[in-house]
Amino acid sequence: MSRKVLVIGHKNPDTDSICSSIAYANLKNQLTEDEHIPKRAGDISDETKFVLDKFHVEIPEYIQDVGTQVRDIDMRKTTGVQSNISLKKAWGLMRDLAVATLPVTANMRLEGIISVKDIATANMDIYDNRILAKSEASYKNIVETLDGTMIVGKEDDIIKGGKILIAASSPDTLESYMDADDIIILSNRYELQLCAIEMGAGCIIVCTGAPVAITIKKLAAEKGCHIISTPYDTYIVARLINQSTPISYFMRKEDLITFETDDFTEDVKSVMAKVRHRDFPVLDIYGDYFGMISRRSLLDVKKKRVILVDHNEKSQAVDGLEAAEIAEIIDHHRLGNLETITPVFFRNQPVGCTATIIYQMYIENRVGISRDMAGILCAAIITDTLMFRSPTCTADDRNAAEALAAIAEIQIREFAEELFQAGSGLGDKTPEEMLYQDFKTFSLNTVSFAVGQNTFTNTADLQDAKVKMLEYLRTSFQRSDIDMLFIMLTNILDESTELLFFGEGAMSIAETAMKVKAIDDSIHLKGVVSRKKQLIPALMTALQQQ
Repeated sequence: MSRKVLVIGHKNPDTDSICSSIAYANLKNQLTEDEHIPKRAGDISDETKFVLDKFHVEIPEYIQDVGTQVRDIDMRKTTGVQSNISLKKAWGLMRDLAVATLPVTANMRLEGIISVKDIATANMDIYDNRILAKSEASYKNIVETLDGTMIVGKEDDIIKGGKILIAASSPDTLESYMDADDIIILSNRYELQLCAIEMGAGCIIVCTGAPVAITIKKLAAEKGCHIISTPYDTYIVARLINQSTPISYFMRKEDLITFETDDFTEDVKSVMAKVRHRDFPVLDIYGDYFGMISRRSLLDVKKKRVILVDHNEKSQAVDGLEAAEIAEIIDHHRLGNLETITPVFFRNQPVGCTATIIYQMYIENRVGISRDMAGILCAAIITDTLMFRSPTCTADDRNAAEALAAIAEIQIREFAEELFQAGSGLGDKTPEEMLYQDFKTFSLNTVSFAVGQNTFTNTADLQDAKVKMLEYLRTSFQRSDIDMLFIMLTNILDESTELLFFGEGAMSIAETAMKVKAIDDSIHLKGVVSRKKQLIPALMTALQQQ
């Protein structure tokens, strides 16, 4: 059977992360029977949106957590039953379906649940001979429970009053304890049938399939008395009739424990551990009944399969990865700290962009590249290599970009200008939005740090962003999970970076790493444009020395 596989880039994704996920999912769908779905682990930038809009490619759906959810369980799709069915019918359904609990629904909305325990309690603890009237059972329930036939009256009529009696003596005795609207169980004795109807019985149940006289039928119709014929004898009828009670009278409808399809199984396990119910209803995102799960259901839960693109560090990966099954990793960064339970396909090459690797895999597998896929892959290479200016750029990146540009029918230089202009429009963004537009976290021993990067095509925009960002760091930035923060404000055309820093010891580490003194709360770095190759290794070395 084919399975769904999620293709996901890193958190706070850049254009390469998004475009490579889309293009690789497209390639895998042409090579395998599995359904590969591109996802994103964060908001997309204006630059990425520009690329997807230009080539008419849909934005991947956001996914916050890839942990196993209730929707991943092979749950039992037990059909909901109506609340007016009898206990006996509910029991028969449970037996036929081999289930211990039935959901009670109306128009797909969950009204309650009825279990084997509830039915057993009803059968053992009911001593009320007015139970059918109190529960407003229908005569149809009696007919079905007794395998009977309605001789006089309507099956859908509701029992409004009266008690259940067995007429086993003389008419005189019956008159002494019978009331109007009672349900009388009797045999083929004409005089008892006549007496019960004359006394205002709501229903007479004639046992052993005995024939009913025409005069009795006519009188019952005139008096509004129902007549039911059953093949069972008086003893069996007396045993069964309480099972005509509708399940609404015994079902649990208050304080129900339900789960939703989006709930994570770890949360479900903790709830199940506190209660002893055998089965639990599941609702969909609209609140409609969806299915039933049990503790046993969690034993066969299927982990989500994921392919990681453009990263291989746990700190950058989508939440819940430890509960998922990593199928592949396609990346061009340093080796991180991800661990897998089983061997996986891992392709890591020292090129300037993951999209270059994806392009090579199309060529290696002899799969044609459409104009839209070529366009987004070319855009990813241009942005990740800063139009071949980054020291991470290789001949493979340039060759791939030129080949893809030809397929996409674009001119690299002209397209790059549009692309960088779309990505540098940060004037209306808050400092927080600017910070997390392209943001990655790292760790070394006990120290955690993060590096954000924004690109610009002119000095004026860069300086304006610098002022806003420094003010934000001084007054508003708070994050307890990182010790140091570094922000690269990169001028693409000038091939330089203003490096900002925040956190105890961050300035010292930055100065040591880049061998440049800070001036006015930043360090000007001429010729530095690559976070991956020029900044991260230097910071790691400085931290190790410290």
